[in-house]
Amino acid sequence: MSIPIGQWTPTHGEPYRAVPYRPVRMGVEESVGRAAELRERMAERRTVRRFSADPVPEQVVRDAIACAATAPSGAHQQPWTFVLVKDPEVRRRIREAAEEEERLSYAGRLGEEWLAALRPLGTDEVKPHLTDAPALIVVFQQRYWLGEDGSRRKHYYVDESVGIAVGMLLSALHLSGLAALVHTPSPMRFLSEVLGRPVNEKAFAVIPVGYPAADCEVPDLVRKSLDQVLVEV
Repeated sequence: MSIPIGQWTPTHGEPYRAVPYRPVRMGVEESVGRAAELRERMAERRTVRRFSADPVPEQVVRDAIACAATAPSGAHQQPWTFVLVKDPEVRRRIREAAEEEERLSYAGRLGEEWLAALRPLGTDEVKPHLTDAPALIVVFQQRYWLGEDGSRRKHYYVDESVGIAVGMLLSALHLSGLAALVHTPSPMRFLSEVLGRPVNEKAFAVIPVGYPAADCEVPDLVRKSLDQVLVEV
């Protein structure tokens, strides 16, 4: 049984109410098969910085965002906003502002240790993905709930909650046949200004979405093996 989708309203202070949850248990063989398929498909996911200008199915992107919005969150406050940016002019403004910040960062603001860590990835201050990709998803974290009357209520575990949602978004996009990357220009205050977001929201990430360009290349990387990341007790 899934959680109903509807017009959410704050539940702060309301009494605990429970509903039955009786999902159909998947058979072991099917579960093992699905897990193996998922592992194989996710192993193919790569961060892409060279995008085709070809349009993507908008409903696929909307469904991926809907998947991300099912993420668990602190006190079920769902402290996220996903802004889908398709307008070329708005994407141009975002790129110009992002590249200005990145120029300062790559000129020394990041520090040599950080720059050395980035060097194998081949990144620099030029960010064509922000205008080449047909869509951007700008993710904002809601630092607190803001009522229409100006009242505020604290949100809990905001960074963790939004981070989980972004991970689910990337998975949904990849499994739906689209490519993406997580871009985090620093600082990101300009995103709130360009997109006219309210004072309780803080930019978390910019995610270009599209298809890889015909001449797309990615860094020659190796992921850690399972025995390097898993500890069994």
